[in-house]
Amino acid sequence: MKTVLITGTSSGYGLEMAKLFHAEGWKVIAGMRTPREDVLPESDRIQIVPLDVTSPDSIKAALEAAGLIDVLVNNAGIGMFGAFEATSIDTARQIFETNTFGVMAMTQAVIPQFRARGSGTIINITSSAVLVPMPLVAIYTASKTAVDGFTASLANELNHFGIRVKMVQPGYGPTTAFSRDAASYVERFIPEAYQAYANDIFGMMTRPKAHTLPEDVAKVVWQAAHDNSAVMSFPAGPDAVEMSKVRRAA
Repeated sequence: MKTVLITGTSSGYGLEMAKLFHAEGWKVIAGMRTPREDVLPESDRIQIVPLDVTSPDSIKAALEAAGLIDVLVNNAGIGMFGAFEATSIDTARQIFETNTFGVMAMTQAVIPQFRARGSGTIINITSSAVLVPMPLVAIYTASKTAVDGFTASLANELNHFGIRVKMVQPGYGPTTAFSRDAASYVERFIPEAYQAYANDIFGMMTRPKAHTLPEDVAKVVWQAAHDNSAVMSFPAGPDAVEMSKVRRAA
């Protein structure tokens, strides 16, 4: 029986991933900043652990509780929507702490056990924002683009040790935690001069022609966890797939 550790599993994409891996017979270590026992089925193959990816002590405790794992899915993240002009650098640092440095910290913590065994898979969840430039998400996009570059370099670095590194790029899901996080920033980081423009953009984001469901992302993560090819990037959701085609054609 294989074991997967997924960060950010209390809702959205992470929760759906945990359900899918469990349904497929894996043991799931479900990391949650604030643990919730009510969102996942009771099972001896599900272990909920407190996990704040911005805290070294929390990461260490979670990995000690998890034991040996086969796959790490770095899913925990924060969405943000706002004008860069109005966003403090302290706020930018908070976004990077979770979206970028949290991914790096989790990854660095599991590499030793993967390297010692000569196997293991790391899957980083980024965003379709890295595929096609979008307005009013500059800081969020920067945090995810950093993970894009980090993943590409690390994949080459760790391939020598039999460790696979993949990246899944979800499209936009209006009902996901990203949307809730992003909406919470609107009042604080949309100055009056940006209001009309921001309302138009936010309206289009919440009413896309095609959007990504948590199940779409979970299925692609499952695919990436079993992929032995040199393919590193996996768009997830119909909108992300289209954006990926546009990027390749550019």
